[in-house]
Amino acid sequence: MRKNIIAGNWKMNKTFDEASELSRLIARDYADCTSVDIVLCPSFTSIKAVSDIVSETQIQIGAQNFSHEDDGAFTGEISYTMLKDLFVKYVILGHSERREFFGETDDLINKKLIKALDKNLKPIVCVGESLNERENGVTKDIIKNQIDSCLLNIPSEKFSEIIIAYEPVWAIGTGKTATAEQAQDVHSFIRQRINDQFGSDAANIVRIQYGGSMKASNAKELLTQPDIDGGLIGGASLDAQSFGEIVKIAIG
Repeated sequence: MRKNIIAGNWKMNKTFDEASELSRLIARDYADCTSVDIVLCPSFTSIKAVSDIVSETQIQIGAQNFSHEDDGAFTGEISYTMLKDLFVKYVILGHSERREFFGETDDLINKKLIKALDKNLKPIVCVGESLNERENGVTKDIIKNQIDSCLLNIPSEKFSEIIIAYEPVWAIGTGKTATAEQAQDVHSFIRQRINDQFGSDAANIVRIQYGGSMKASNAKELLTQPDIDGGLIGGASLDAQSFGEIVKIAIG
């Protein structure tokens, strides 16, 4: 039985003090939660504060990105050693905004994924299609190519450490929402593709999150689908009550 994972991606939001307050509120209610994995992904400037606040809880810390380079002359980049020093356990890779606005490619994401696994960071690997791609009926072609490229040369035994987040890009911040059936269809396809490429053990153990504007109003319908193992939460994670409601639904 796969455990749900609810990760809050705070994106470029929350100052140091705001992030501290939000994490305190979440920790107040879910410090001892073990039935669902809870991950908070603040901006880099707030990781230390949030990490300190949740250090004695079951809540884990994630980063929104990192470099596949160990160190060196890479202005503006963050290495795995910097993250591990702050007790970061998870890292988001290939988010649709990183792909769209910063030109990240599947090849680069694959390099980051290999580095993350090598350094015992748990990667949340994002895949998904645009509105144009969905309307043109190529959703599964896009997902297949992303899965095959991003997960290239990954050993099958590593899939217990990998989380895949399906992001229907057309449903993020647009007011559009994928139905539970649409989401399940793609999640099922992702699991089958992993089965085909890496075997049934990998497919059965890998957790696949939904990352398309999950909120309290649609979380139950989404999380009861057989291949949806949690959510990568954007806007709803910026409010402790909204995020907490999703966690409660995930607990069941």
